[in-house]
Amino acid sequence: MLRYVLTRFAIWIPSVLIVMLAVYALAFYGAGDPIKLIFLRAPGDVAYNPERIEAIRESAGLNKPFIVQFGLYIWNLLHGQFGNSLTSGRSVWAMVSAAAPVSFQLALGSIILTAVVAIPLGMIAALNQNTRLDYTILGSALFLWAIPAYVAGPLLMVALIVLLPMIKVPYGWGGVFDVRIILPLIVLSFQPIALIVRQTRAAVIEVLSEDFVRTARAKGVPEIVVALRHILRPVLTPVVTQLGLIMITIVNGAIFVELVFGLPGLGRLTVQALTNSDYPVILAITLIGSFLVMASNLLVDVLYPLLDPRANDARRSR
Repeated sequence: MLRYVLTRFAIWIPSVLIVMLAVYALAFYGAGDPIKLIFLRAPGDVAYNPERIEAIRESAGLNKPFIVQFGLYIWNLLHGQFGNSLTSGRSVWAMVSAAAPVSFQLALGSIILTAVVAIPLGMIAALNQNTRLDYTILGSALFLWAIPAYVAGPLLMVALIVLLPMIKVPYGWGGVFDVRIILPLIVLSFQPIALIVRQTRAAVIEVLSEDFVRTARAKGVPEIVVALRHILRPVLTPVVTQLGLIMITIVNGAIFVELVFGLPGLGRLTVQALTNSDYPVILAITLIGSFLVMASNLLVDVLYPLLDPRANDARRSR
């Protein structure tokens, strides 16, 4: 297992370098000059002082060639230095460490909510296949999948204000146990719930045709026992795999959810950094996002043999 984990890390490192190189190139060639943007937003005529702009650009190292700038950034990163924000001058690590806990708690809450809601619904739909209940659950899942977070967030907020005017607007962050986090969690979980419902339903339908399920039913085992003891465990293998892969969907949706509901997380910080062409902040968030996706996939690979011993046997036979 340790060898497998180290191999995955060895594959992940060059992949992250390629992603960071691509992001740095997009920021360098297409996002605009961050120093000039600072002066354009400043009051007065300071924006028309090219000598001062060039001096600040030189002090920040932005007048060097692209590959030199990227190489210096990687070198500093290897020494644990994320640099400073080009627009605010604050430490990038301080900015990211202040925003990351909000996004991590939001993502963890979304995964838990998705598992608690979607897995039972998927099992219920499969056990009642081709009935009205099955069609209702599956149709609702398809409906949720079709609504992006940037549409669902504002619509639900407006509906809450109109239907329940006595309730405060769920805007801002007060911790994961604050009542204001309920609506952002629901919006962020829409598409993951739809995906896991469909995945669970398909897995249960496949397991229902297995001999051990037919044998248990022939022996008169209660249906609830068959579902929980004989069906649930083999179903969890593909579902847990999918839960790890939906981290990408959650990371993407968190950007819009945090903007709509005023959450001071990495998504909101990403938009601010992109708007200001703040290369160090953009790259730091890209690195964290890549690590999250890699870590979730690695966790799924580690849990897979525990849920399905046949996968472990297949890995050893290679």
